Amino acid sequence: MESFDFSSLRGKKHAVLYFYPKDDTPGCTIEAIEFSDHGDEFERRGCVILGVSRDDCIRHAEFRDKHGLSVRLLADTEGEVCKRYGVWQMKEKDGAKKMGIVRSTFIIDKKGVVRHAFYGVTPKGHAAEVLELVKKLD
Repeated sequence: MESFDFSSLRGKKHAVLYFYPKDDTPGCTIEAIEFSDHGDEFERRGCVILGVSRDDCIRHAEFRDKHGLSVRLLADTEGEVCKRYGVWQMKEKDGAKKMGIVRSTFIIDKKGVVRHAFYGVTPKGHAAEVLELVKKLD
């Protein structure tokens, strides 16, 4: 329940910035648990994991506590960060169109350069794939 300044990482740590639609839904839970399970390995590589959704801090805390998550969850309730990264898009489900977060991941190096961008991510196994790319950053 504190503000996060992404620029505080510059020159110090790599970052995995992943966007997900909603706390405590099946795919989002799988993704968050897998990133948490690999958390120590990411940390050894000098990498911070940041999950972003439009849920508020209270909902994030409940989600984190319910599943024992170790990843830092950021609340983008106004959708500003989602729009900046191009993940707030028109989606279609059961014939109905509406705006929503496209599950996406960005690997950002210590210099603040986006090295990899993935849109339409499948949650299962994604954290392990991302870890392999992070290992190649240094």
